[in-house]
Amino acid sequence: MDFHIDPAASRFTVRAFAGGMLSGMGHNPTFLARDLSGEVAFDPDARRATLVRLKVGAPSLSVIDSVSDKDRREIERTTSQEVLESAVYPEILFEASRVVLTGGPGGPLQATLDGVLTLHGVSRPQQVVVRVYPDGNTLRAQGDVTLRLTDFRIEPVSVAGGMLKVKDEVKLAFDIVARSIPGSKSGSPAGEGAERRPDDDRAQDSMEAAGAR
Repeated sequence: MDFHIDPAASRFTVRAFAGGMLSGMGHNPTFLARDLSGEVAFDPDARRATLVRLKVGAPSLSVIDSVSDKDRREIERTTSQEVLESAVYPEILFEASRVVLTGGPGGPLQATLDGVLTLHGVSRPQQVVVRVYPDGNTLRAQGDVTLRLTDFRIEPVSVAGGMLKVKDEVKLAFDIVARSIPGSKSGSPAGEGAERRPDDDRAQDSMEAAGAR
């Protein structure tokens, strides 16, 4: 069964860790992704998943901390233009085709996802461990993972006049809700299994007749 991510019910954040003068104030900027999409191929009866895909729009990351409007604009501009270069690399993509699920029926599952994370134009193998809560036509997945910016050719930068220096590590945290598509079947091409109508047969006959001429 195919499940599509519900962006309105989901949450994906990126937390940077600060050095510099503001680090002593516990100011570690957190960004919220406002552009999320993706899908999951999951068999609820067999409790088996064969595909997980999550896409984040890099330009959609916005600061959710209590900072001045001036600092907010500078942090978001620096993150978009100098860190992520989102005009050149507009998507952050994670795709996993190997998913190992553990856990008994009636309770949450643990999923180990072995996939590829593409960030800043660099694709690297990435393992993510998540908690999965199946509930009929809905899947909920929660977890987090820590990345090093330099692994993706991103050099840590300074903002707010050098008072805030971003460290190499960032933490991605997510609470993702995906809902099943009525009548979907995992791995089926679009339109497969649809009822064939007489109009379809007449159209096919017309095409074959035109080919004969």
